[in-house]
Parts: sequence; structure tokens; C-alpha cells
Amino acid sequence: MKKLILLLALLVSGAALANEGAHLDKAPIDPTNQASLQRGVKLFANYCLGCHSAAYMRYNRLRDIGLTDEQIKENLIFTGAKVGDTMQSAMNPEESKKWFGVTPPDLSVIARSRTPDWLYTYLRSFYRDASRPSGWNNTVFPNVGMPHALWQLQGEQELKTADVVDSQENKTEVHTLVLAKKGTLSPLEYDAAVADLVNYLAYMAEPAKAQRLQLGWFVLLYLGLFFLVALRLKKEFWKDVH
Repeated sequence: MKKLILLLALLVSGAALANEGAHLDKAPIDPTNQASLQRGVKLFANYCLGCHSAAYMRYNRLRDIGLTDEQIKENLIFTGAKVGDTMQSAMNPEESKKWFGVTPPDLSVIARSRTPDWLYTYLRSFYRDASRPSGWNNTVFPNVGMPHALWQLQGEQELKTADVVDSQENKTEVHTLVLAKKGTLSPLEYDAAVADLVNYLAYMAEPAKAQRLQLGWFVLLYLGLFFLVALRLKKEFWKDVH
């Protein structure tokens, strides 16, 4: 029990540290929207899977979001992997560590460890920073080692700093991200694309969640009906007991 309490405390404190000092935007995700999930996995396969793996997710699990084996092979598998294989990165872990300083983490359950809101804000908060090895930085994850994989879609943002003085003449430094160079998508289109990607990441972290929730309603209904039957039986058995 003590170990369980300690583990829960570490998980809560880790989540708090991950979000400390950053305002997180609400991720507009919908796990029942299969079209969004299909767009999201396409972005994941094209822009994330080159460096990151999803070692606990199999391609054939994508049948649950309406994709056929043919669609998976033609649009999402770019290596010699089979539909029944897990989603492994084509990049060698040692080489990626040499290029980025650390091995890119597995993204199978990243939405559970970071939360969808954190991912949604993070993927929209990259900006150009010449002092960083990759040329990119992030307001949610300062000094991040990952470059902005979606920069062609979003464009290039710059970090603007201004001093704001309140009524008591206290000076506060305010940071604002400004789009300096347009990408192939408009800001609204890019936000929608990131929402689709985060929607898929949240689905991938727990593919059986929808079935689990649906089963949960049937279990509750069964327990409710069983309670009524048990109550009637109890009254019948004890009606002559004073």
C-alpha cells in the first residue's frame, strides 16, 4: 500500500511539474470522430513516426477507427513492416541520440503522461531560436531538443517580449508568439490539424477506452437491475420476520 501511494504521488507530482508555468489551451478532441482520428494517424505516420516509435500500438488496431488493411499498407506503412507489427520508428536509436542529444521517446502513451491539453499547446508553441542546436525552442517546453516537425504546415513563429506595467508600477515581462513566416496552412487550419493529431495520440494511449466505457454502462445497468431483483427477494424472504 505504501508503494502504491508513493507511485501515485510521483505520478501526480510529475504531471504538475510537466505543466508548471505554462498556460495550457483546451484540446478540442473527440474520440468518437473517426474522420479526425484517421487524419490524425496520417499526420502521425508522416511527421512523427520517422523519429518516434509507438511500440505498444499495432497497425492492425487502426481497423477500429475505420481503416482497412489495404488503406493502412498504402497510406501509413513506409517501411517493410506488416499490418500486424507494432509502429516502430525507422530511425536507429543510437543515431537519433547522437543527432538530438537524447533518444526520442516512445509516443504510445504520451497523451496519458502529458495530457492532451499539454500536447495541443506544445505543438502550437514552437518558435525560431538561433541559440538552440536545432534552431527551434518552445514556450511550453523550454530548451526542448526536438525540432519543430510541423513547421512547414504552421510556418515560423517568433517570440516577442514586451514589458507591461500595472497600476502599481510593477513591471512584468510578457512573451507573445507572432507568426513571422506563413506555412502551407492558415493558423486555424493548423490548429485543426494539431487537434486531429492529438486526438489520435489520445486514442493510441488507450485504444479500448470507447469499448471500456460502453461496457461500463452495461455493467451499471446490470447491477441496477440486479439490485431491484435482490431487493424484491429480500422483502419476500423477510416478510414474515418481525
